[in-house]
Amino acid sequence: MNKTKFFFISLLIVIIVFIGVYAGVSFTANLGKSQTQVTAESAAKQLNKMYEKISVVNGTPVKGQIDINPADVASSLPDISKFPITVNNTTDYFVEIFSSTEKSGSGVDGWLTDVANEFNKAQIVVNGKTASVKIRNIASGTATDYIKSGKYVPDAFTPSNELWGEMIKSGGPKIQLVTKSLVGNVPGIVISKKKYDALVAKYGSINVTTVTQAISNNEFAMGYTDPFASSTGLNFLVTALSTWDNKNPISEKAVLEFEKFQTNVPFIASTTIQMRDAAKSGMLDGFVLEYQTFQNAAELTNDYVFTPFGYRHDSPLYALGDLPIVKLDVIKRFAEFVTQAKYQQAAKDKGFNGLENYKSELPAIDGNTLSSAQKVWKEKKNGSKPLAAVFVTDVSGSMDGKPINRLKESLLKGQKYLGKENRIGLVSYSNGVTINLPIAKYDTNQQSLFVGTVGTLQAGGGTATFDAIAVAMKMLQDYMAGDPNVKPIIFVLSDGETNAGHSLKDIRGLIETLQIPIYTIGYNADIAALQSISSINEAASINADTDDVVYKISNLLNVQM
Repeated sequence: MNKTKFFFISLLIVIIVFIGVYAGVSFTANLGKSQTQVTAESAAKQLNKMYEKISVVNGTPVKGQIDINPADVASSLPDISKFPITVNNTTDYFVEIFSSTEKSGSGVDGWLTDVANEFNKAQIVVNGKTASVKIRNIASGTATDYIKSGKYVPDAFTPSNELWGEMIKSGGPKIQLVTKSLVGNVPGIVISKKKYDALVAKYGSINVTTVTQAISNNEFAMGYTDPFASSTGLNFLVTALSTWDNKNPISEKAVLEFEKFQTNVPFIASTTIQMRDAAKSGMLDGFVLEYQTFQNAAELTNDYVFTPFGYRHDSPLYALGDLPIVKLDVIKRFAEFVTQAKYQQAAKDKGFNGLENYKSELPAIDGNTLSSAQKVWKEKKNGSKPLAAVFVTDVSGSMDGKPINRLKESLLKGQKYLGKENRIGLVSYSNGVTINLPIAKYDTNQQSLFVGTVGTLQAGGGTATFDAIAVAMKMLQDYMAGDPNVKPIIFVLSDGETNAGHSLKDIRGLIETLQIPIYTIGYNADIAALQSISSINEAASINADTDDVVYKISNLLNVQM
């Protein structure tokens, strides 16, 4: 073989090999891509087949009269007895104190409970009478709702932080600061060590400014809690807004930056427990938490780094209303008692009074600005994408009577939180499924149809829960084909497990693939199956009894919608 022929044969072999390798790479890449597409397409086809087997009828929407007044917080609040007394008064000469939950519960969360019991045992005499205290365990945001609305006003209030006191000042009863701190605590961003190291390598340090930059750049998946109910959530909201404009956290610039930032926030939790569960699943790189809680969670201290932010959580104590001087004296004496060195050491043993050198660099903020910040969050929390939500309502026979009436009441009151830019639909189910209201923008007309149609719901028949969920997913898929710029979500309101139609096993894979979060609300029920559904895509499940379901659903809709 001559050299020229050998050269061309060799070159041909190289070209063939190159083409083969390139084609293989391209094929592998396209295969990976096509497998992803096939998975989504397969789920859509499977959903269509399932839908065809379900008995579905189209209802006739009915218009109802809407109430244009803002949501009435007081009317949705349950009786105050829903929130436990953890320390009872031991004398007739006493004051009642609302206390945030991290210090008035039991165990590591029972510091104030323990100290209040010691105060009562001490039989301290104030103004010639033996004084005592009653402590009620209630979240700071919820307590503020009771106090501002006037539905129930205790003698004193010790929230987690000063922000709630400022909100009461702006629109509630008379409030007087007794002491700035009963016990020390700090909110923080808890970040997995691996992600923490990566962020430090890029940004040099970790603080709220660098965290918000990383989230805006879609480099960090973080969740935080409802700023209407959670002290840490409210603190994070105003701290984040202040990073864009520290002189006016609700300026146009701050709001625009917040909207961009919020687009990349994957998760807003109704509760701290829900948020921690999402972190355990690997969904989040980080989340917000108080230092005392972090200190008492070994599974977190080993794998996460705590970075403090915002205003301190030092449990200020306020006197409320026009108290007689004798009650004010008891409150002041109680503040002196709990701040004694031995009780502060006991607090340290339970995780409080750490990071004492941390000081907030943020300026004081007034209650009106805080309320405006909450309004900004409500309007902008979904970024540039509106939500498309389907409400799936159980109208089976077991819902007859009080349960169906409470379901209707909770939807009629909760619908005020749905947001005019969102898209809303309604489904009901018993043995079969009825599409009562197709998905449409929640303008005045759709709101009227929603209100009127909810009012017509009647109970009877079996419980085909998963058939109804499949129908809701099909409605959302069809709607998104014409309007892909929405975030889908489902709310299921039910009193029990399925006894007709498809099963959880039949539908679980579809929920996982289509990644539609499903929030479930159970009425006096064993809702293990519904909880399993919610956990698939990190949604919340509420087991609400008939006394407080209206308030719980209003809160859930306020957070998610």
